[in-house]
Amino acid sequence: MPDTQEAFTHLDRFVADRMRADNTPGLALALTDRERTLRVATYGYADLAARAPVTPETLFEIGSISKSFTCLALLQQREAGRLDLHQPVTRYLPWFAVRSRYDAPITPHHLMSHTAGIIRGNDFTPASRYGAWALRETATGSPPGAHFHYSNVGYTALGYLLEDLLDRSYGDIIRSRILDPLGMAATDPTITHDTRRRLAVGHTRLYDDRPGHPSHPLVPATWLEYAAGDGSIASTPADMAAYARLLLNRGRGPRGPLISEESFALLIERVVPAGDGAWYGYGLSVGEEGGRQTIGHGGGMVGYLSMLLLDPDAGLGALALVNGPGDPTAVARYALDLLRAARAGDPLPDPPPVKDRTAVDNAADYAGPYRAGDRALALVAEGDRLLLQHGGARIALERRGPDSFFVAHPDFALSLLRFGREDGTVVEAFHGPDWYAGERYRGPATFDLPPAWRAYPGLYRSHNPWLPALRVVPRKDRLVLGFPAWGVEQPLVPLAGDEFRVGAEEHLPERARFDTIVGGQALRLDFAGAGYYRALAP
Repeated sequence: MPDTQEAFTHLDRFVADRMRADNTPGLALALTDRERTLRVATYGYADLAARAPVTPETLFEIGSISKSFTCLALLQQREAGRLDLHQPVTRYLPWFAVRSRYDAPITPHHLMSHTAGIIRGNDFTPASRYGAWALRETATGSPPGAHFHYSNVGYTALGYLLEDLLDRSYGDIIRSRILDPLGMAATDPTITHDTRRRLAVGHTRLYDDRPGHPSHPLVPATWLEYAAGDGSIASTPADMAAYARLLLNRGRGPRGPLISEESFALLIERVVPAGDGAWYGYGLSVGEEGGRQTIGHGGGMVGYLSMLLLDPDAGLGALALVNGPGDPTAVARYALDLLRAARAGDPLPDPPPVKDRTAVDNAADYAGPYRAGDRALALVAEGDRLLLQHGGARIALERRGPDSFFVAHPDFALSLLRFGREDGTVVEAFHGPDWYAGERYRGPATFDLPPAWRAYPGLYRSHNPWLPALRVVPRKDRLVLGFPAWGVEQPLVPLAGDEFRVGAEEHLPERARFDTIVGGQALRLDFAGAGYYRALAP
């Protein structure tokens, strides 16, 4: 194998630049081929407050990468004749129920491929069977098998199915059937208070009621134990390299196969399109980059992000773990690019540039004045910069999506500035509840919001550590549900009675309802079966 030291130097430089740009506290990286670990590297801090560095022994929560462990254990039960993936889930979990107007039952196959048509999950009682049981209080949005809609709660149900099949805890099953055969002795299959002693401290941005920005201070994330099948594993980079080798060797570990070739083919089968050219199998995503097949999965827990990325043709894998904001996908992808080039003796690829957030290639699309009564926005395009003239300042906008921007000014802190188009032309702007018409806008200037809906806008909070705040705003003649910390908004589409669908697509299963109207304001928002309560904050 050619000398890879130059490749590692390139990678270290890129990681440092990426961490600085994203304000990432700590990162751990593992690189492997089919036979051995090629490198373990650690960067930054496991605990910012204590200035304790990340070490190779530091644990990180791997989040949804855990889903493929759950699927491996289920496929083992299929091989043993204990589980038929295409029988109703109720054959194995008699208490499992979801409201549905469709005749076809939900099967383990549907849950494993995120095609059950059920909600993503909004359970703030972690690692509890109640979250899966409470699916009976929600409804499917589409027939099983019809659409991909990512569902964490579906995987929690699969973990409990495993427990009931084997009459053992999920953690015991994963340890005995996957971790021990692979020699992953440092890995914890469930996150407990004992895990916390070896775990990097998770970090999150200070604000949870507005879009995040690298300039926002970091604080320790909410701590919680977790023991469910959708994301309960904490591991080290070296242990995860052993797991990557299992996948690179198509289910064969150092002591023999953990699953058969047939089962591995099911694991990476292209069951359903999952967006951006990727397909979803069983707990793994399959796609192509530069004409090469890739296998992988990302993960996110409260205060942690992760990415496992494999190139099965080259026999190479990369795993990146962070304990706060960051971009582990970019790190894993560039690591594989460098390894492939080094092995082939090719020139090493330049690192992907750390994106200039203020570069807007179509800035002229948005330039011009926008008015809302006696208020105005003035936007100016200067090359690839889009500038907002506000309060005597010229503020460079930072792109967050096709037509959405972060504005680094306190007056715009709570929401992104978004633009609307008509026949491809930008004609209007939105900021929270404020609507501004541009010079090219030709539609109505006033809108009638149903009187009952006027009680609904506001900030709502819960103790859900993944999603502590929701914001509802009026948008012309409709309502929009915002997920502030993510900078994401979804339209609330009215259905029968007082129910709204969350999202424009008809197959989406999440629902929202408002109740407890006091003083002209709704005090409670039921989102996907979880309660959020009106906050005092704006």
